[in-house]
Amino acid sequence: MMENKWDHFYKKSYSERLKLIAQSVGLTDEQIATITQNHDVVSGELIENSLTDYALPEGVVTGLVVNGTSHLVPMVTEEPSVIAAASNGAKLLSAGSGIQCVVPHKLVNGQVIVKNAKFATLSAFIESNRSQLISLADQSHPSILKYGGGARDIRLRKLSDHFASIDLVADTGEAMGANIMNTMLEAIAHFISDQLKVETTMAILSNFADSAVVQVTGRVNVSRLASQSLSGQVVAQRIADASDVAQLDINRAATHNKGIMNGVDAAVMAFGNDWRAVESAAHSFAAHDGRYKGLSTWQVTGDQLIGKMVLPVPIGFVGGASKVLPMAVINKQIAQIHNSKEEMQVIGAVGLAQNLAALKALVTDGIQKGHMNLQLKSLALSNGATTEELPAVVEQLQKMANPDSQSVKEILKTMRR
Repeated sequence: MMENKWDHFYKKSYSERLKLIAQSVGLTDEQIATITQNHDVVSGELIENSLTDYALPEGVVTGLVVNGTSHLVPMVTEEPSVIAAASNGAKLLSAGSGIQCVVPHKLVNGQVIVKNAKFATLSAFIESNRSQLISLADQSHPSILKYGGGARDIRLRKLSDHFASIDLVADTGEAMGANIMNTMLEAIAHFISDQLKVETTMAILSNFADSAVVQVTGRVNVSRLASQSLSGQVVAQRIADASDVAQLDINRAATHNKGIMNGVDAAVMAFGNDWRAVESAAHSFAAHDGRYKGLSTWQVTGDQLIGKMVLPVPIGFVGGASKVLPMAVINKQIAQIHNSKEEMQVIGAVGLAQNLAALKALVTDGIQKGHMNLQLKSLALSNGATTEELPAVVEQLQKMANPDSQSVKEILKTMRR
């Protein structure tokens, strides 16, 4: 049997992997140099088959006031307007009392799925052995007890005639807790299987993080929302109306929440946390009552526009990439956050600020007006304009009805004669 050249790719050295890829797809010397210049040996310890580090732009939101403290918030994103919008929203919300955030608790959920067991028998076993199961979970990962963490609750849910879920809730301290939870769950699964002779299908952390939410409240005086053509009261009511629509219509709710996550993901990435876990938690929570809805709501009360949001933020302050990646460590210092609850609060506040700015733009000038200059910059750069040429190119693109890639190329051709 002929050996596939990609067999045991993970066993090859970095130079061997790069050489094989380069030869297979015809990379130029310049392209190879770009790959090697951005390669960091630390990355090879974080992921498999490491090739290079893929850089995304990082910016900073200034003056985000959370619980009376002003924060700089690093944000990692490739999308134009996100940081500008978050800064705008932060400015509006910080003018009054700022954004108030509360984290009731930070717990992790997990489940052991049991198949074809008699539910009554399983329920009786869980109830009579609750303390032993909690202790078993703790002893499977005893180091967490030193930090005040550990298993907190265990309960049973019937999923169908064939499946049941044993749900474990644990306090994993400052860690995100996936590994801790999975270790606890596997210990419980083995014990249940041995004692009851039942089939356990899986034991795994749940990304439905309703036990790790931040409650966010922000308010702004309606007078600060006035546009050139609309009074602040009218703009505030239109923002509230847009919020109502996101509670009624899944088409709008999906986009409403995407706008929130523009800010949330960018901050989560900057702090070195798992943004996919936060995305999964947020969108599942948006449908927790069986219908997908907007995560935030806005209401006009007197002369105030008040926004509220409950957002799951399953992150860790220690461990994983958040400790290994140098910029993640630096970004925590920039943001002046000292523990996971402070990080959750800042992330939630960014999400609400992002949401306010997006809704204000939508109900006044429309989303495109604010985006346009940044989009034109991106268009120019992606078609070969240098940073020195950029202002002149964008100025000419602004005068065109429908600027595109060809427009940039023609402008550059004229400029470079």
